Amino acid sequence: MAVLPIRITGDPVLHAPASPVDRIDDEIRTLVRDMFETMDAAPGVGLAAPQVGVPLRLFTYGWTDEGEREWRGVAVNPELWISPLVPGMPDEDDESEGCLSFPGERFALRRAERAILRATDLEGEPYEIVGDGWLARILQHEYDHLDGVLYVDRLDDHDQRIVQKIAKKRGWGRPGVSWTPGEEHLEG
Repeated sequence: MAVLPIRITGDPVLHAPASPVDRIDDEIRTLVRDMFETMDAAPGVGLAAPQVGVPLRLFTYGWTDEGEREWRGVAVNPELWISPLVPGMPDEDDESEGCLSFPGERFALRRAERAILRATDLEGEPYEIVGDGWLARILQHEYDHLDGVLYVDRLDDHDQRIVQKIAKKRGWGRPGVSWTPGEEHLEG
C-alpha cells in the first residue's frame, strides 16, 4: 500500500468528467487500498480517484457519525440522487467544508440534506446508502469530483474571488501541482 500524491485545483484530471470503471480487477483493488491509505493519512473523509490522478468513476469514504456508526466504503460507478436544496445562505459553522484538492481552506456551501447513493463495491455487488446531514454532504462532494466539479466551483461570487486569490498566491490553478500527506512541500 502507498500514500498517493493528491492533485490540486488546476490539474486537468480534476476538471473533467471521469470514465466508468469497466471491470474490477487487482489494479482497481490496489488503487482503492492506496486511496484509503491516502485518505486516512491526509486526513480526509472521502477521496475520489481523479484526486489521485486516475480519471475513473470511483471514490472512497470514511466517517463516523454522532451515534458512533462508522460509514466506510468504496463507490464504483456510483449514481446519486439528492433531496431538493433548501434555499438560503449556508451557515458558516454548520455548512463549511474543505477539500483535499484545495487544501487548508474551508468555505460554507449549501448542500442537500439527504442523498441516496447507488454503487458497486469491490466484489461487484450493488449496494445503496441513504445518507443524511454530513454523510449526504460527503457523498455529494465526492460524487462532484467524478463530474469534474470541485466544491469551490459551487461557491458564490464573493467566495470565488477569495478562492482565486488563494490559488494565485499559492501557485495553484495549473497542471502538475500536488501534495502528498505526510510530506511538507507541494510538488509541481
